[in-house]
Amino acid sequence: MQNLSRDLAFADDFISAKLVENVVDHDVADAIVVNISPTPMVTGDEHPAIVPAWKSTWLKGGRIRSAERAALIKVVNPTNLGGCMFRGWDWLGNRIRSFPRDTPLYISAQDEIGTVTLDPRVFTNERAAAEAPQVFTLKLNLWWSPGDTDCFIHNEHPFLETHTQIHGLGRMQKFKARDAATLYEDVVMPIGYSHDPFCRVTGENQWTYPWHRYYADSDSVWLAVELHP
Repeated sequence: MQNLSRDLAFADDFISAKLVENVVDHDVADAIVVNISPTPMVTGDEHPAIVPAWKSTWLKGGRIRSAERAALIKVVNPTNLGGCMFRGWDWLGNRIRSFPRDTPLYISAQDEIGTVTLDPRVFTNERAAAEAPQVFTLKLNLWWSPGDTDCFIHNEHPFLETHTQIHGLGRMQKFKARDAATLYEDVVMPIGYSHDPFCRVTGENQWTYPWHRYYADSDSVWLAVELHP
């Protein structure tokens, strides 16, 4: 069936968030559209355009002509958006004991949206053609932080990930060590932008990440896309 649609787990009165699958000629009034699949998404009408796998765009009165799976997300009410912790979002320090006690970083409910089969080295742009495809479980969640928040330098994840900026302005940053003074790459994240994966595959279900963090320049909401083996 085409255009199967449902609300994502973190949709509320402040954030519109929908998952659409088997997408064909789906009109989008105003939303960040994220291609949650390993195949290209086609947008446009008279002038078609390609949104590559795991990338995104901001459609305003636009159309998705075809896609396997897409997330459509928009902050529809920014007033008091930061009260998300009173609407069920969790402070990350409740989950990680070593997390800095003065860092206001909050995570939404997570939505497990299905599975995807891909070669992890294709996902990380280490090769173009699939040679060793495997099945991953796809999970989505949002993050929120106020402006000028250091969202913690880390390098450990048991999954593949990428992020999309939904609201505000932030940066994904890489470091030589767990020290902000060792910054060596700054990836600016405007609304609607998805960065390339930071990790590299080092073995079967093994990947390494550089020291990295998200930094919120302004009040920000961003999407995490996680692929779990």
